[in-house]
Amino acid sequence: MIEDTIAAISTPLGEGGIGIVRLSGKDSIALVDRIFCSPKNKSLKDSKSHRIIYGCIKDPSNDREVDEVLVTIMRSPYSYTREDVVEINCHGGMITLQKTLELVLREGARLADPGEFTKRAFMNGRIDLSQAEAVLDLIKSKTDESRRIAIEQLQGGLSEKITTLRDRMTDICVHLEAYIDFPEDEIVPASKHDMLETMKDVDSELQKLITTYDEARFFREGLSTAIIGRPNVGKSSLLNALLKKDRAIVTESPGTTRDVIEEYLNIKGLPLRIMDTAGIRDVEDIAEKEGVKRSLQSIENADLVIAIFDRSESLKNEDFEVIDKIKDKNAIIALNKCDLLPSFDKDEIVSRLTIYDSRVLDISAMRGDGIEELKDMIFHSCLKNWKEAREGIVVTNLRHKIAIEHAQASLKKALSALLESQPLEIIALEIRDSLDRLGEIVGAVATEDILNRIFNEFCIGK
Repeated sequence: MIEDTIAAISTPLGEGGIGIVRLSGKDSIALVDRIFCSPKNKSLKDSKSHRIIYGCIKDPSNDREVDEVLVTIMRSPYSYTREDVVEINCHGGMITLQKTLELVLREGARLADPGEFTKRAFMNGRIDLSQAEAVLDLIKSKTDESRRIAIEQLQGGLSEKITTLRDRMTDICVHLEAYIDFPEDEIVPASKHDMLETMKDVDSELQKLITTYDEARFFREGLSTAIIGRPNVGKSSLLNALLKKDRAIVTESPGTTRDVIEEYLNIKGLPLRIMDTAGIRDVEDIAEKEGVKRSLQSIENADLVIAIFDRSESLKNEDFEVIDKIKDKNAIIALNKCDLLPSFDKDEIVSRLTIYDSRVLDISAMRGDGIEELKDMIFHSCLKNWKEAREGIVVTNLRHKIAIEHAQASLKKALSALLESQPLEIIALEIRDSLDRLGEIVGAVATEDILNRIFNEFCIGK
């Protein structure tokens, strides 16, 4: 049982209409009661659950009023953490919130660690581990589709799927261990056939989940996209055109962009993490040289590269260097300044990049020509199998994918062992390992290291 009471500011710091100091733990109500004063002298300890009480926060050391507040009481087990929870709704502002937090800490609460409220919700059985991770995904969601996927997982979609598969495998394990306990009884052909069919079916379901990851992860992490090219081909202009705002400085001088500029863009629900990079060329300037180095690193790490060329000029050595850098990448070729008279043949580039034939597009970043077509091309270049009316559970989290892959590998070993009539102990051992791997996803099997890695990603106050 968790004995201490934690507290934290649960809203972003800064000026706002409201700010919340949240507490959770067995002493949270009594603790806030010591610094809270109601006009009608109402005691929080006597208040019913899920009620909002008006009053003020006072500093007991000098009886001075800190803020006029609304206090929300949520009694165990009907709260986010399944503990007594109190939320002090203050006026939004750093000084007021910090002072209120200082008072509750002085009265005996402990400052919460990152994600500790959600961790307690998991530890107290209100949500499982995959649902806890979905809370973070929901907070970080950049598009409506990202939010929808996170909500599905928060509501237990993935958990239910994993639990169903674990139950089917548990049934197999029970049968195997029964035969192990009574070795004089051989597995009858019908039972062996049923086990094989169930294992094959579970294996197929696990493979379907793994297959969804490659595309679904983009909605959780964002599609990392780098705009690259030599100086002055229009990289920053293209970024501004995609964002529909002047985010990057555009000048006629080469080397204006000296660092990687990163922004998010929503394309049909897909969060695009788009980077404008420094122009690729040989330079002596130390700052620009570092910018080029970072540009090359962005190409390596990007899920998609938009290679931009100036259609109004003949190809230069730096252009050929760009072509060489993207030959093994998922890329779109944007031929910019199509509003000007071209001085090179489009086929000159296409012939060098035959694998990109269908992904070469004329655009004008300044005038806006081809920008919508480019967005469509970006979406379909990475989401070939994604359906707008998507059905079924998807895997967006790398931890989940790795656990499912390990579970499937153990299941396949068990399947082979059963077909080869190997000792039942070996088959049962592989099935148990597969069960444990799936259990890691929902938290049925969880180490302190796994929990710390997950909840340390959260903000303090959630």
